[in-house]
Amino acid sequence: MILDCAVIGGGPAGLNATLVLGRSRRKTILFDDNKPRNIVTSESHGFVTRDGIHPQEFKRIAQEELSKYPDVRIENQRVHRINKENNLFQVETENGEVYSAKKIILATGFKEVLPDIPGVREFYGKSLFSCPFCDGWELKDRPLAVIAEDQKAFHMAKLVSNWTNDLIVFTNGSKVISLEEQELLKSKGIGINEKKIAAFIGADGMLEKIQFVDDTVVLCEGGFIAAEWKQAASFESSLEYALNEHGGIETDSWQRTKTEGVFACGDTRIAGPSQLIIAAGEGSMAAMAVNAALIEEKFNQV
Repeated sequence: MILDCAVIGGGPAGLNATLVLGRSRRKTILFDDNKPRNIVTSESHGFVTRDGIHPQEFKRIAQEELSKYPDVRIENQRVHRINKENNLFQVETENGEVYSAKKIILATGFKEVLPDIPGVREFYGKSLFSCPFCDGWELKDRPLAVIAEDQKAFHMAKLVSNWTNDLIVFTNGSKVISLEEQELLKSKGIGINEKKIAAFIGADGMLEKIQFVDDTVVLCEGGFIAAEWKQAASFESSLEYALNEHGGIETDSWQRTKTEGVFACGDTRIAGPSQLIIAAGEGSMAAMAVNAALIEEKFNQV
């Protein structure tokens, strides 16, 4: 059987793309290795009717809805390789199975590379987060930290100040905030600490203080980390899509990449805020673009 579309990635973008394809009567397989970036997250926010839902519950509901559509199938396998042969994409899984598809939707997302600070993963997802729009409400009015080692420090400090008036930006030994930016932050009551961080200290994932290499400490009840974003996909591919300046897959407004027949959506594009509702919307758009392309091909056949 030749698939209409293979969707790579079972997060909100891939799930919503698969839903729209299923409702469009397209033979679709969703490949999901069930290793999501938000595995440390206990609640997802900002998605109307689903605010505060656990990510795995979100996925359970979505997969249950997909089960109603006979043309949709979910494969819990990791994709190993994708190549294009004779206008069809050959999708090979880690188990050696090969599927042929007319179109591909890449929704593999990204992975976060956290600063190399002892104990950071103990607190990440519990009291240290990456997105203020996702978790700022839960940390509002507390003494917070922004940890950023690059030029994102200034922007992130301004952003997080929306949720608290007690904020310090920590650069972990890096001098990445200009004198002009320092003066502006200080004028708004935002502290700056450029010391090297030795450890995060607290219990059960709840941050209590930050310790520095000179043994001084600063009390803190949570905060946000400027992580580095990298593509999560690790499969081999002959797909020659372009990457944007952030390392994400470049697309047009219809989620089409520069490679004919390949679409990308959600966090794999690394083009803006990482939120479920945005990723799901892009998945819907990608699926509609796939459907439109298949319809055009049908009517252009001689």
